[in-house]
Amino acid sequence: MLARDIMTTNVVTVPPEMTVSDIAQVLIDNRISGVPVVDGDGQPVGMVSEGDLLQQAGLRGERQRSWWLRLVSTPEQDAKDFVKQHGGTAADIMTTDIISVSEASPTTTIARLLEDNHIKRVPVLEGGNLVGIVSRGNLLQALAGHRDDGPQAPTADDRTVRHDVHAALQDKGWTSHGATNVIVTDGVVELWGWVETEAERKAMLVAAKEIAGVREVIDHLGAVPPGT
Repeated sequence: MLARDIMTTNVVTVPPEMTVSDIAQVLIDNRISGVPVVDGDGQPVGMVSEGDLLQQAGLRGERQRSWWLRLVSTPEQDAKDFVKQHGGTAADIMTTDIISVSEASPTTTIARLLEDNHIKRVPVLEGGNLVGIVSRGNLLQALAGHRDDGPQAPTADDRTVRHDVHAALQDKGWTSHGATNVIVTDGVVELWGWVETEAERKAMLVAAKEIAGVREVIDHLGAVPPGT
């Protein structure tokens, strides 16, 4: 499997000027743990994770670091840490060294990249443009699918079906969460994400079944209370 087969394409993003409190609300509302920061041209300029927000919440103030951290620190790093701990916008607290992959990156490579860099998600870029995001959750979704013999490589037809299902579910008035993911193998569609009502769940399943080439739809959608 490749990044294009498992990535979330309807990516939630924030602008550099968004406040820290608003970013926290975005993460809560979308039930995600990190978000890309994009500029006015739609180009990714950084990433903000729940760890960045928790670091600010926990380190703001005068708490002293351990003596050995003070020994290996530099004035430049101290200045960066101060901005990260006291800044009020995404631009202040985001990580600017973006680790990214392409749509053609194998999932094995992505898994190793996440593990080696101790990160939970990686943006998918094509020509410098953000086209998706792959998280640890996406990798687990592929692993936990209906296949008994492990993840298989989707065919060109599967990728067309995946695109069409995504398009069918996007920007609908009855969808409550934008981070729904779709994985397709041999015409079998697996829906992952969250719904607030059983009516929403049924509508998503019906919309997916209507797509040409879909043999079966498997429901992995989780239920959350309305408005949470």
